[in-house]
Amino acid sequence: MTHEGPGSEQPGDIPGGADHWPLVGLAGLLSFVAMLDMNIVNVALADIADGLRVSSATAQWAVLGYQLPVVALLLPAGRWLDGVSLRPAVLSATAGFALCSALAALAPWAVWLIAARLAQGAFAAALFALMPVLAIRSVRPEARGRAMSVPATLGPLGAVTGPAVGGLLLDHFGWHSVFLVKLPFCALALVVAWRALPREGRLRLPGRRESADALLVAGGVAVLLLALTLAADTDTPAWLLLALAALPPVWRWLRGPGGRPVADVLRASALLRPHGAVLALATGFAALHYVVALHLQREDGASATATGLTVLAFPLAMGLAGPLGGRLADRYGARPVAVTGAVLTASGLLLCVPLGDGWSLLDVAWRLALAGLGMGLNGGPAQALVMGAAPPDRTATVGSTVQLARSLGFTLGPALATTAWTLAGARAGLYLAAVAACLAVPLLARPGRRPTPLSEKSADSVSP
Repeated sequence: MTHEGPGSEQPGDIPGGADHWPLVGLAGLLSFVAMLDMNIVNVALADIADGLRVSSATAQWAVLGYQLPVVALLLPAGRWLDGVSLRPAVLSATAGFALCSALAALAPWAVWLIAARLAQGAFAAALFALMPVLAIRSVRPEARGRAMSVPATLGPLGAVTGPAVGGLLLDHFGWHSVFLVKLPFCALALVVAWRALPREGRLRLPGRRESADALLVAGGVAVLLLALTLAADTDTPAWLLLALAALPPVWRWLRGPGGRPVADVLRASALLRPHGAVLALATGFAALHYVVALHLQREDGASATATGLTVLAFPLAMGLAGPLGGRLADRYGARPVAVTGAVLTASGLLLCVPLGDGWSLLDVAWRLALAGLGMGLNGGPAQALVMGAAPPDRTATVGSTVQLARSLGFTLGPALATTAWTLAGARAGLYLAAVAACLAVPLLARPGRRPTPLSEKSADSVSP
């Protein structure tokens, strides 16, 4: 079987006609490593500032320098990866990610560190776009739910374990170790990719038009992400006004030859509703996590350790439910399981709305566990639902759009929760989280129109 690119065949086509679970494991491993990097550096910022003799604001760019290109380059990366071969794309993105991580650990100056993190974020954007493609292309259609549950579960677990792993490394080995810890995982991923992926195709570098499109959409998305991040970190809702500056470049890209194919693919494949559900659930989860953690420490006087153990109920339940969600989706269908997961998540968030001073940590923990159980059941099936509806030659594009929806939700949740808390108190933030999660239920429950081929005009617009 010839593999000309990540989307050159029907989603679910596999080499040799049998399930290749090592490649699914590779997608999960890459998801874990890329999401681990989202949070592991946070705990080392003070040590980085002291070690490089810079301000805390400058050290913060060790985190933002990674997060901004990840989100800003997701859409251009997906469009480009639809036209390149899978094996060299995975190998190049993984090797580049590992090299930049090593360079960040060796940084003698802040400028060096920030440059390494910006480059690492660009490689991570390619990895995020490739993960769902790799998972769904490695198994038969009847095993998609289980396959998609692997990266959908391991990714969030990487994000959650990041601070704990980072703190442990920081105490014993210093700030350089938070960058080096990912190298063994990357080495294992390179070995698996080298041995398991078909040896076909070469890597094609982006052309001039693709690079121009990337700069355009990256500028708009970077401004949006920066506005949301500053609004959440500084408790100043006025930063949200900066998000308006993101509209002109993104609108221009959507109206141009680079953005029209993305919009056409989403419309033709009825993917807007499930994308909206992914965005809504991510927003609700992130807003809830932010408000609950802050309330426990500010209002209830809980210690950081007690707060951390309490909110850990969510990811633990999610991790346990993830594999179950994949198995149920393969047996009963992705949509009903995804909807059931969304209902449980919304129920858990609604039960958190009356959060008050009289609640014990256990009262909070079991509600978070219920929401986490729902997210675990929803993650893999929702991803399988989206990728299964993707046009066969545009799976990387759709993979990048759903990753972008999730990433924006994780950033949008704390920003909106901060605004709601500032205007009307903590309970307003909890209402916001619950409403966002509730919106996901009808978006998933109501199937979109049956996927139809792109029109001749649209087909011409999506040709590389």
